[in-house]
Amino acid sequence: MRRPLTYYDDAGQAFPIYLTVVAGLLFLALVYLAVGQAAATRNGAQTAADAAALAAAQDTRDQLTGQWVKDVLDPAKWQDIFDADVPVDPSCGRADQLAGRNGAHVEACTPKGPLGYRVDVRTDKPVGDSIVPGTERTYAKAHATAVIEPLCTFELPSGKVPGGKAGGHALPRLTCKDRDWDLDPHDLTDLPGPEDLFDVHLAAD
Repeated sequence: MRRPLTYYDDAGQAFPIYLTVVAGLLFLALVYLAVGQAAATRNGAQTAADAAALAAAQDTRDQLTGQWVKDVLDPAKWQDIFDADVPVDPSCGRADQLAGRNGAHVEACTPKGPLGYRVDVRTDKPVGDSIVPGTERTYAKAHATAVIEPLCTFELPSGKVPGGKAGGHALPRLTCKDRDWDLDPHDLTDLPGPEDLFDVHLAAD
């Protein structure tokens, strides 16, 4: 005579299913962890690239601002400065410094015309061990481009001789975004700063 199924029989049959479900959930959790590790490393690389590109562009912007302050009494030179058509020191060293602060190093730093830089970086540390083979030797790479945008316009006085200094004459009005600067050649204590003369921002390649 066939004996009836008991509670223990049902539990015994369900146990292998339970183990399979738990194993599947554990595997999915490990997969999500691996994806998260990769995403975090990739985000770190992008942050380093952004910071490095902006640092290079800001360094050039600061040099151009210094050149403008030096030649503020010679308005004929202003436009060349705003166009970055003047000698400046290489700025990729600043990109290296900022990439290093964000756990990466610069693989390439390329000027994009006179007013921009593209920087390629690679993380110093790999993604790390995970269930995905090879991640312990996989490094994240990223790139970013930063550009310098002149913010000011001006008009030279009519009859101005190129290369001639203002001397005792008034300097041209400098219009930077939504502010006008009426510069007094006898009192140059209130000059626009780098952020007034130039904007630095990330740009799409």
